[in-house]
Amino acid sequence: MWGAGFKWMFLIIGTTIGAGYASGRELWQFFGHESGLAILLFTIFFTVSCYVIMDVSYRRQSSDYLPVLRDIVGPKLTKVYDIMIFLYLFTTTVVMIAGSGATGQAFQFSYWWGVVLITIGLIALFLKDINGLLAMNQIVLPLLLGGLVYILLLFIIDQELDVFSHWHEQRNWTAAFPFTALNILPLIAVLGAIGNKVKSKREIHIAAIGSGFLLGTISFIYNSSLIQIADELLLYEIPLFAILKHYPFEILILMSALLWFAIFTTAAAGILGIATRLQSIWNIPIWMLAAVLIAVMIPLTTLGFSTLISYIYPIYGILNLYVLSRLLLYPLWGGKQNKEA
Repeated sequence: MWGAGFKWMFLIIGTTIGAGYASGRELWQFFGHESGLAILLFTIFFTVSCYVIMDVSYRRQSSDYLPVLRDIVGPKLTKVYDIMIFLYLFTTTVVMIAGSGATGQAFQFSYWWGVVLITIGLIALFLKDINGLLAMNQIVLPLLLGGLVYILLLFIIDQELDVFSHWHEQRNWTAAFPFTALNILPLIAVLGAIGNKVKSKREIHIAAIGSGFLLGTISFIYNSSLIQIADELLLYEIPLFAILKHYPFEILILMSALLWFAIFTTAAAGILGIATRLQSIWNIPIWMLAAVLIAVMIPLTTLGFSTLISYIYPIYGILNLYVLSRLLLYPLWGGKQNKEA
C-alpha cells in the first residue's frame, strides 16, 4: 500500500517538475521576493487538488481524464477544458522535445541528436504501457529531487544564506493561485488515467500529502536561493546555472543530465495524458499513439522554451483559476452533486 502510494506520488511530482520548474525559471516567473506565504498556500492548494483529482478518478475507475474532468467542471464546460488540456499537453510536450534538442546543443551535439534521443526514449518507455513510466519515475525522480536539494542546501550553507530573512514580507501571496492553477490541467490528464489502477484511499492520502509537502519544501528552498542572486538572474535563461557557476564543472554536467530527465518526465506525462484520451476513441496501443504524436510534434519544436514559460504559462494559469476553485471547493459541493447523480 505504501509502495503504491509512493508510486503515484512520484507520478505527480514527475508531471509537475518539468524543465521549467527544475531550471528555476517557472518558480522565478511566479514567486521571487515576498513569496513565503504564497509557497505555503501553494502547498495546501496543491495537496487538496491532488487529493480531489485522485479521489474522483478512483471513484470513477477512469482510464482517461474525461470522466474526471466532467465531474470537476461540469458537463457544460467539459468540451472547452477537454480542448484546453489537449492543447496544453501538446504544446508543453513540443517544447520539452525542443528542450532536449537544446540540451544536446549545450554539450556540442547536433540539435537533432537531442530530439532523436528523447523520441526513442519516449516510444520505448510506452512499450510497457503506463508501467514503464511508473518504473522510470521511481528511479529517476529520487535522483532528480536529491540532486536538486543537495545543490540548493550546499549553496545556502556555502553562501551563509538566511532563508527566513524575508519572512515578514509577504505581499506576493496571491501568486499561489495562478501557480497552482498552472499545474492543474496536466495533473487532471495524468491522474485521470490511473483511476482504475488505484486500490485504496490510503494510496491517495500518501500521494497527495507526500507530493504537496515535497514540492512545497523544495519550492521554498529554491526560491529563497534565487532571491539571494536576483541581480544575476537576468544574465541566465536557466536560473539554476547562476547557482551552479559556484561549483565544479562536473556538478554542472550532473545537474544538466538531471534537467534532461526532468524534460523527459514532463514529455512522458504529456504523451500519457494525450494518448490515454485518444485511446478512448481509437483502440490503438499506447506506444503506437506515442510514435504518431511525436512525429506530428517534431516539426513544431522550433517554438522556443522561454516564450512558452513567459507568455503561455501565465495565460493558462489565469484560465485554470476556475478549475482550481472547483477543486478547492469540491469537498463542499461534490458530495451533494454525487448524490443527485
